Amino acid sequence: MPQARPIPNAPYSAPASPAPPRYFALVPCAGAGSRAGTAQPKQYQSVAGQPMVMHTLWALAGVARLTAGLVVLSKGDDFVWPEGAAWPERFTRAFCGGPSRAHSVFNGLQALRESGARDQDWVLVHDAARCLITPALVDALIDACTNDPVGGLLALPLPDTLKQAQAGRVLATVPRQDKWLAQTPQMFRLGTLQDALSAQAESGFAGVTDEASALEMAGLRPLLVPGSAHNFKVTYPADFALAQAVLSS
Repeated sequence: MPQARPIPNAPYSAPASPAPPRYFALVPCAGAGSRAGTAQPKQYQSVAGQPMVMHTLWALAGVARLTAGLVVLSKGDDFVWPEGAAWPERFTRAFCGGPSRAHSVFNGLQALRESGARDQDWVLVHDAARCLITPALVDALIDACTNDPVGGLLALPLPDTLKQAQAGRVLATVPRQDKWLAQTPQMFRLGTLQDALSAQAESGFAGVTDEASALEMAGLRPLLVPGSAHNFKVTYPADFALAQAVLSS
């Protein structure tokens, strides 16, 4: 039987290639912030004229490479959110928060997946109370991690002498060499982060203090990307005044 001849000028069909990964922001916003001493959850406390979390969201909204963002709220959240032009259009809210930050992030990852996010997409988890984050810092993190096999986080080398305490007195001075202060965003592939958190779910996420710690428990070593001293987490009453001063300036 004669062999079939190729059709002249037939269009070339390139092999299917995977879609490029996208970038999603995930903001856990279900905590009470009891150390802040505020009457309402600290993320809703007014700072420089608007709720603190809105400064956070608008800073993230300034990152052009973010496809979308998800704010994870507690199921009973009754905060009156801004609407219309006062709300960043690429962000949505989901009432799927859990009893801990790790629970909220884990539930938020599932919500992102249900909305179409894929295993290979990057998720940037950021604290609602780090309201001084800037688009430039987020872009620096994306640039550093996009081609990394694990992902990474913003962090600062420890600048001060570190003391270990016992009963309110110094027990020892701890060497500060190679010690960093973890910040957010923390950027990992959705599938990798979801698997790492799933492995800790049965224990109630014991020991998972941030996303990087879950990756460490899975045997991975996240990349440390230099952050900024301004990117601090508003935690105590005095922090509000500092955030106010920075935002007002």
